[in-house]
Amino acid sequence: MEATIAGFGGMSMDASASREKAALSVRDLSVSFDGFKAVDGVSLDIDHGELRVVIGPNGAGKTTLLDMICGKTRPSSGSVQLDGVELTRLADFQIVRQGVGRKFQNPSVYEELTVEENLEISIPEGRGPLACLRFKRDQKVRARIQEVASEIYLGDQLSRRAGALSHGQKQWLEIGMLLMQQPKLLLLDEPVAGMSPAEREKTADLLRRVAKGRAIVVIEHDMDFVRSIAHKVTVLHQGRLLAEGPAETVQADPRVIEVYLGH
Repeated sequence: MEATIAGFGGMSMDASASREKAALSVRDLSVSFDGFKAVDGVSLDIDHGELRVVIGPNGAGKTTLLDMICGKTRPSSGSVQLDGVELTRLADFQIVRQGVGRKFQNPSVYEELTVEENLEISIPEGRGPLACLRFKRDQKVRARIQEVASEIYLGDQLSRRAGALSHGQKQWLEIGMLLMQQPKLLLLDEPVAGMSPAEREKTADLLRRVAKGRAIVVIEHDMDFVRSIAHKVTVLHQGRLLAEGPAETVQADPRVIEVYLGH
């Protein structure tokens, strides 16, 4: 299977057909900051159950792309659709309700609360003043918390304060907090940054399992980790799509080597 070498700003010929079946469909997405185009005409499609990794040098537009998908940054032009719903017209909280979960590079957990409490407050049904009054931690809720905690390797840490966890465990907990929301799409920015080799291996296994029920987009620099998880790799350079395809093919592309891997 060969990589699709898009040429800057290009898209594959079967784009219209792939958009119909894609979970996430991005078309001609651009944004400018003070006249500088941080993302310039990027298009991509990510299927249900696909784990896509986005790579590229610093300043390539990777994080800005995720910011536009989740509503943190408004695009200057272009379209973002999740299961056919246009996200660029929605507020960020509405995008969350459509099924988009975003994890930033540094873990963001409630350190004074336990692992169990962090997971519990992430349940959508328990949010908001009225929802809190009606919300009950019944057997179904407890079972869901235990299920997710076990999935993120914290099944025996439920009563432990989140602030006492290791850096890697905090990363897993934040992923678990997103999973409690049962998202259709997960956006993860460098999820293994600062992890030990053993934690990275366990995170790779976690993401492979989690991807079976949803689409995942990961920004990552560690090419060993990228090869271990990616169904497909998208390469950005100077805000534009440079190459796309299997990790091994993209890694061997001369232009990718020149602008990213060779440094």
